[in-house]
Amino acid sequence: MTPPMRVSTLVAVVLLDWAALGLTIGLLPGISASSGWAVLLAAVVLGALGAALRPVAAVLVTRIGWAGVFLGWLLSQAVLVYLALSVTPGLHVTGFWPAFWASWVYGALVSGGLWVVTAGQPEMVTRHLLRVNRRHRRAAAASDVPGVVMIQIDGLSAPLARMAMSTGALPTLNRWLRTGSHTLAEWYAELPATTPASQAGLLHGASAQVPAFRWYEKESGRLIVTNHPRDSALVESRLTDGRGLLADGGVSVSNVFSGDAPTSLLTMSTVGTPRAPGRPARFLGAYLIDPFGLTRSLFLTMGEIVKELYQARRQRLRRVEPRIPRTASYVLLRGLTNVLLRHLNLSLIAEHMMRGAPSIYCDFVDYDEIAHHAGPARPEALASLEGIDSVLATLEELAPAAPRPYHLVVLSDHGQSQGATFLQRYGVALEDLVRQLSAAPGRGVVVAPEDEQAGRARTLRAGLLPKRDDPAGAAPAGTSAGASPNQPGEGTGVAAAASGDGRPELVVAASGNLAMVYLARHPGRMTLEEIGQQHPALLAGLIEHPGIGWVMVRSRGLGPVVLGRAGRRVLTDDRVEGDDPLTGCGPLAAADLCRHDALPHVGDLLINSVVDPQTQEVAAFEELIGCHGGLGGWQNRPVLIHPAAWPVDTELIGADAVHRQLVQWLEQLGQRAGRLDQSAPAPDQPAPAPDQPAPAPDQSAGPGSPGGAARPAARSGSSGG
Repeated sequence: MTPPMRVSTLVAVVLLDWAALGLTIGLLPGISASSGWAVLLAAVVLGALGAALRPVAAVLVTRIGWAGVFLGWLLSQAVLVYLALSVTPGLHVTGFWPAFWASWVYGALVSGGLWVVTAGQPEMVTRHLLRVNRRHRRAAAASDVPGVVMIQIDGLSAPLARMAMSTGALPTLNRWLRTGSHTLAEWYAELPATTPASQAGLLHGASAQVPAFRWYEKESGRLIVTNHPRDSALVESRLTDGRGLLADGGVSVSNVFSGDAPTSLLTMSTVGTPRAPGRPARFLGAYLIDPFGLTRSLFLTMGEIVKELYQARRQRLRRVEPRIPRTASYVLLRGLTNVLLRHLNLSLIAEHMMRGAPSIYCDFVDYDEIAHHAGPARPEALASLEGIDSVLATLEELAPAAPRPYHLVVLSDHGQSQGATFLQRYGVALEDLVRQLSAAPGRGVVVAPEDEQAGRARTLRAGLLPKRDDPAGAAPAGTSAGASPNQPGEGTGVAAAASGDGRPELVVAASGNLAMVYLARHPGRMTLEEIGQQHPALLAGLIEHPGIGWVMVRSRGLGPVVLGRAGRRVLTDDRVEGDDPLTGCGPLAAADLCRHDALPHVGDLLINSVVDPQTQEVAAFEELIGCHGGLGGWQNRPVLIHPAAWPVDTELIGADAVHRQLVQWLEQLGQRAGRLDQSAPAPDQPAPAPDQPAPAPDQSAGPGSPGGAARPAARSGSSGG
């Protein structure tokens, strides 16, 4: 049922529209009004025209293509203003262009005013989403099989979640826990504690296919960076078995991988798939030309940018440490992720709830983005959680109006740990330290590019404005954007330091405070003994450096060994000699490293930064104050908040275990055709040649996916068959 609008709010909104239009007419030349009542009538006419014509316009501009969508957004409101001013008695407009500029001034005034009027009232957003999706709701078939909306709060650790609830940053989640409707569980994120690895597990149950955020593959000489759409598509082709978490009619929104969802929107691995089902254009047309959609989001984005500039300056003036410079590109990206992308995600989720989608999974990156640059527990990072909490409140209000009952699940993919960066502490970057200690001549050591945040903008751009010549919207692996592949001296990829045989001597790939070093010209994993012969100073120099906590390497006779300054740990028989280098990394560290050592494409050296035993701060090898990827601090402690009536069968160690739990819940609700065979490993498909496009993920799985007989509890209308 539509939540009732307060009479005071309704009156305030009408007065706001009246005042905004009157102020616009008074400010701009070419428009005049005989009286204030004529302005009020024009505001009413403008609202009526918008309600009648925007749905038709959305369909028309979407059929024209992206040029039509852009022109529709740019001109639709101006056309409506021009019509309203032209047909209203007592108003005069001299032409279209005065109406065009008036539409933008009016939109800015209304957006700013609505932000003030509706602050703390999510029902205004709810009413709007119900209104624009009423056609989908009427067309959807009703079902009594519950649906599940899974919201991922990227980077939120369990300890930080509890703290945020106590500070009031997450009032909706706090209410769920206090009333007993939901339960908070903590799970362990195995190495690497990154979004691609965790989502490979959460959505596909195949986290073993992702050894890091970025890695080097010796077989092909290719650098894989998982936030490049082309590379994420390649990785998903390796890990999918067609029966992912969302295979049975689900929807993937703003994720790295699709979970085999038939409908995949703004998802990294599918944005470059030509003519893939679920292309976003047909879902975004109405959003783009609705003043409550993109225009409102753009004005609020500008407000977010101003807020970021103020908060960064406040950090500098207060001399908050640790801190990093917050660049212009990050300032813009924060505005996009914290406003535009959040509003867009909410609109897409709401539409598919009204369509009756059985399962929806969406990643909100707001908190993770700010925590990287400001710090995980800093005020601005905690404040970003308020926006995500408002999304949860809106979804809670939308659920009763959907054609099926919905349950809400909130989870994270990893946490974040804080600390001054390795470069800030020691005045040298890890790749430079490796270069100094190695026997590689000149530029024989290269580093994978640091562009985690740029990947989000890349996906948004590729999802909204795909290019015909490069559907993935990304440079080939091993090059930076704009660089040509395999050209020495260009970009920041592997090819930049290639010599002779076309490969560098060493490749350094960092993921937070975890890094992998590859001796790129040596096939397979290089042993401790071989590294000592070829680069005699490398291992000893790394181990003795105060910023390095430990280095894992394979010994010819002992297997995987973790080396520290005063001792080592032999993982094969879990034997400690001297001081344990894994002290302070948690009780699961040794088992986690054993698992990680067996993954494909692990570096010859695995390096973890020092972990402060008092503060649990780490030293990221990237220039980020908040980081994740390795061991230490809260980065391995993500959260799972689920309905209290849903039991957790086992201890949740690793994203694959959480995947199995989510699948079990979906089965118990009657969504799945049958329990998945969790023992079957995901297929490992060979990588294509570096100059060939990656194969598109198979999105054909649906209600007929294999997995056993239908459960007795499944009811008629279940998307799982």
